[in-house]
Amino acid sequence: MSRTALAMESERQSFFLWVPVCLGLGVAAYFALPVEPALVVAFAPLALALILRLTVRSGTLAATLATALILVGAGFALIKVRVETVRAPVLAKSVHGVEVTGTVTMVEAKLPRGQRLTIANPTISGLEPARTPAVVRIRTMSSKALAAPGERIRIKANLSPPAKPALPGGFDYARTAWFDSVGAVGYAFAAPVIEGHADPNSFGQWYHRTIENIRQSLAVRIRAALSGETGEIALALITGERGGITTETNNAFKNSGLFHILSISGLHMVIAAGAVFFSIRLLLAAIPRIALTMPIKKIAAALGILSAIAYLAISGVQFATVRSALMILIIFGAILLDRPALALRNVALAAFIILAVYPESLLDAGFQMSFAAVTALIASHEFLSRLLGRESNPHWVLRIVKFFGEIIASTLIASAAVAPFAAYNFHQSQQYAVLANMIAIPICNIIVMPAALIAMVLMPFGLEWIGLVPMGWGIEGMTWCADKVGALPGAVGHIPAIPELAFVLMLIGGLWFLLWRTRIRLIGAALVGAGLLVAPWMPRPDILIGQKGLLIAVRDASGKLDALPGRSEKYDLDRWLEYDGDGRTARDAKTGEGFSCDAVGCIAHVKGATIAVARHPAAVTDDCLNADVLVLDMPKPDDCAVPRTVVDVFDRWRNGAYSLYLDRTDDDPEPHVRLETVAAHRGERPWSVGPEGRETQRKDSQLPKPRFLETPAPGSEAARTADADTAPRTSADDDPGEGADIEAEDNVSNSAAADDGQ
Repeated sequence: MSRTALAMESERQSFFLWVPVCLGLGVAAYFALPVEPALVVAFAPLALALILRLTVRSGTLAATLATALILVGAGFALIKVRVETVRAPVLAKSVHGVEVTGTVTMVEAKLPRGQRLTIANPTISGLEPARTPAVVRIRTMSSKALAAPGERIRIKANLSPPAKPALPGGFDYARTAWFDSVGAVGYAFAAPVIEGHADPNSFGQWYHRTIENIRQSLAVRIRAALSGETGEIALALITGERGGITTETNNAFKNSGLFHILSISGLHMVIAAGAVFFSIRLLLAAIPRIALTMPIKKIAAALGILSAIAYLAISGVQFATVRSALMILIIFGAILLDRPALALRNVALAAFIILAVYPESLLDAGFQMSFAAVTALIASHEFLSRLLGRESNPHWVLRIVKFFGEIIASTLIASAAVAPFAAYNFHQSQQYAVLANMIAIPICNIIVMPAALIAMVLMPFGLEWIGLVPMGWGIEGMTWCADKVGALPGAVGHIPAIPELAFVLMLIGGLWFLLWRTRIRLIGAALVGAGLLVAPWMPRPDILIGQKGLLIAVRDASGKLDALPGRSEKYDLDRWLEYDGDGRTARDAKTGEGFSCDAVGCIAHVKGATIAVARHPAAVTDDCLNADVLVLDMPKPDDCAVPRTVVDVFDRWRNGAYSLYLDRTDDDPEPHVRLETVAAHRGERPWSVGPEGRETQRKDSQLPKPRFLETPAPGSEAARTADADTAPRTSADDDPGEGADIEAEDNVSNSAAADDGQ
């Protein structure tokens, strides 16, 4: 037997841990494709892997590898089936002042006012049923006539297709919305008109409506006992609803490394279900007749399962909560079956179930960070248990030292495990997470979550305040800790975007190191080291151009981005700065010092190249003769041949935002411009191409007529008042204002929230 075969044979007990990894590899391969595969093509890898498996002898290394390929093929096929299952119409263009009628399925309170409504089976005025999205999300800006789940409402709103990424390679909300069957998002300043309650058409609808009504009732009771933001945080810990927490408090918890506390995850699920298990077991053990005649441990485990399912139902069913609940069910299920519960196997089984049912969760930041943290924690615990053994009945002083030592160790291990995901997805790190967790975790474990459990038990009797009041004291302590630690100098480290190669190397290396048990795991450490070496080599764009053309930024001599001042997309600029590892705000970055502007356009110089921004036809002639890069708010003239790169209004409409890289060589003194676009990064996928394939297939003649053709002459009164409004508007180029900016923030905060640091 070869050395490789012997090494693999010694790791046979770890093979199951790689099942979800192989499944996820197939899902990742699907998302990496530049075009959408046909359904038959999606099943071809699975069929080929099955044939290969039939040709090799069982029990060999070749059979193991063939089984791994079957799982990869299954992941590829599953995600394709999932894409087709949720397929629903997507709004083709922005519409304003349309009347939307439908049934509210979910309500999220939003600050400073209003709600975020998820509306199913809507009818939209002026839109035929075949083109009407199955689900729309609308942010209301009024506190009057608040809607409730199950109500049929009518509301006048401005709707848009789900947003494209703010820059090439950025977070794609439209992809997330596709898997929720959300085909339009928008906002409304008027209050909804309540038309009555809609009757559920199926058991599923009845169940979801019932659960949502329970969540709303809990919210009312919790807010009645705990006022202000303390009540909103209590609501987040019990129901998973974080919409009432202010941005300042969210940022404080993020900056201090405590944001995982606000997200229901393993920490909360273990405390809640574990408290039920031990309380029931202790209560039954106190009754000799029951303790001697009945399997009280199994009874307690069964009730623990029920409590975990109930907590999962009212918590919003996020991936971290599902993972935690599945692990609790597996552990308690092992007790019921008198079988040992192998911890890492629980993690692998939970990941496999989630990926099999919701394969798109592989790209969810919460899923990634949750499983990374818990895998690292359990693998470290198993290794240290084998290395150090267990000390029986330690002194109480040692118990206290061990308690805080475990908090420090778990924070360091979890922080290291999620660091690549935090850098890749959010471009941040929390420097004082250990300090914050040492203070806040004991408060959460000893006061907050036990008090929450007491409140839920007493709520049917109207006595929930007995648990909620001390819970509020604990929440105030955690908030104080988050505020103080998050405000310390250097609390947040800003990390520039890292190359995908670096992320993949660290991901594979981390899995290799954690999942194997013998010395071959050290190869994983080498791969992680290689990823760290590659991480700083991500090229930075020299010029960024927003989809609407109003937002343009260039890299100045200091290496920082400098954006044109004025009325431009704050949300997009914030994302650009995050990607660049720049801790400045959008306001600070919009200095315009890198540009020279007049009434008709702007000029900037980057790496010896001239970048011209033409806001008016009067500037086009000179810019076409002198610029290396030309950005137009109008179609490119046929005789504009000098600039090496021209990005006009139709280019941005088709391709979205642009990243431009300027390179010079000794052989060619002229700057070489390399382009990256949002459309090229997204590829031709169902969520990136409209119902008629309009991004890549429609011709210029089919586009709406740009308004620049009616632009007044420079220097006139009309030109002075027009300002940035002179930019052309197309169906994808509307400026919806404050409501859309708030909705964009809501989308990302609800879709890409970080999770489970403990």
